[in-house]
Amino acid sequence: MATHGARGRSGGRPTLEEVAARAGVGRGTVSRVINGSPRVSDATRAVVEAAVAELGYVPNTAARALAANRTDAIALVVPEPETRFFAEPYFSDMLKGVAAELSDTEMQLLLIFAGNDRERQRLAQYLAAHRVDGVLLVSVHADDPLPDLLAQLEIPSVISGPRSAAETLPSVDSDNYGGARQAVEHLLSRGRTRIAHITGRLDVYGAQRRIDGYRDALREAGLEANGNLIEAGDFTEEGGTRAMAALLARVPDVDAVFAASDVTAAGARQALREVGRRIPDDVALVGYDDSAIARHMDPPLTSVRQPIAEMGRHMIDLLLTEIADRRPAVSRGLERRQVVLATELVERTSS
Repeated sequence: MATHGARGRSGGRPTLEEVAARAGVGRGTVSRVINGSPRVSDATRAVVEAAVAELGYVPNTAARALAANRTDAIALVVPEPETRFFAEPYFSDMLKGVAAELSDTEMQLLLIFAGNDRERQRLAQYLAAHRVDGVLLVSVHADDPLPDLLAQLEIPSVISGPRSAAETLPSVDSDNYGGARQAVEHLLSRGRTRIAHITGRLDVYGAQRRIDGYRDALREAGLEANGNLIEAGDFTEEGGTRAMAALLARVPDVDAVFAASDVTAAGARQALREVGRRIPDDVALVGYDDSAIARHMDPPLTSVRQPIAEMGRHMIDLLLTEIADRRPAVSRGLERRQVVLATELVERTSS
């Protein structure tokens, strides 16, 4: 009768080689399964995991990490102030998806803020010491130096949304262009013709794509994408209030607003109420993200749902692939790994 979890053939702790022999696979395959690599078939993974259970094999995490020059740690880097991270549901939803996908691995997750020059300099020194195996970079601006630093240090990394159409790093994003079109087409279907747009930060590529979708939807409906109807925001509630006030001063007969985030829409609602404009009777309002804010607003906010938690899970999948390969996508010369997830318009009574 077999003895489970006791000793290997050598009389000591079961070895990686003994697990490989029991499973009928190579040592490298066992290592990939134990390290959580996605480049193993489900059938092979099941066989290896069964052999691990039968032998009672326990990986020597410290020794494995040292031998492989690994730390078994991933950094989630947010180049924003901490106040914004805790104020906007986007970040917490992303963190939930990342943490859920990492829960079945041995990887530790580090949350690092880099919202100012001092924090970025400290982060650069930390990353240069190769204290993490990979980096998830969330909320990337066009002029952010961190993606180029990661490529220079050859640290596997994935970003939440490309910096431009020519992005070279692996990225995961939602269909910002399509989501914006859904929002505007919905407002058009409600008979609205003076549709304004409060943008996100214009140094964020996703915000630029939402402007493109907004403009194209209006043009296809035979309406002019008038620059007077576009006001720059910054994804914050305060920015939404300021932008809405500016729009009302410039275009007092506006009858609909598409805001680049639910938080921004909340700010726009405040400005509309201050001047007695009713939602949706006088002005229809649509947000973006479909966060808890949208559900709890009065009236409940129509919003474009982007699968933020799912984006976080996909980012981890891509990053684990990059770590397993140990060479950045740029140097491999392979096709860019860029995932774009579909959006969905969730209709509520604000529109």
